Amino acid sequence: MDNLVPLLLRWLHILFGIVWIGLLYYLNLVNVRMMASLDAGARPAVIQNNLRRVMAWFRHASWLTVLMGLILAYYLYWGYGRFADDNGAKTILMGGILGIIMMLNVWGFIWPNQKRIIAAAQAGQPPDPSWGRIALYASRTNFTLSFPMLLYMGAASHAPMDWPMIVISGLITAAIGLVVLFSVQKWAATSF
Repeated sequence: MDNLVPLLLRWLHILFGIVWIGLLYYLNLVNVRMMASLDAGARPAVIQNNLRRVMAWFRHASWLTVLMGLILAYYLYWGYGRFADDNGAKTILMGGILGIIMMLNVWGFIWPNQKRIIAAAQAGQPPDPSWGRIALYASRTNFTLSFPMLLYMGAASHAPMDWPMIVISGLITAAIGLVVLFSVQKWAATSF
């Protein structure tokens, strides 16, 4: 029975995380290229019928993922005074910090600009190009950060790391994320 609470928290954290990161990958790997390929007249309908719904699931999954993660980290680490005194705590701390930064990007940059784009589409007005650009750059940042964040989340209990390995693996996985992102969005865009 003692394991029921952390099991439930971990399950909810993973469930909400799948929704959030799955939609992040959809937006960056599929939606960016699809929207660029649409006729300008078709974009408002897609924005109203698809993006509005995607953004609702996306933004709410972000805060729920972070909330469940914070509660779980408290339950497993912080409640016992383990903030960064062992490798498991260090690894999960870095994953949590990246997750919080990503959630702040969602609510501070991506959603406010996407909300403006959705409102413009509903009003039949063209959106300001800077709105899409800001949302795109914040979303690309989150995509890139998701690679080390996911590594840290899994490694905390399966392969805890010390600070040098956290930094090295974070830089390597973020670089892999950038290569994947730019391969799909720019360099080999016609293949995707």
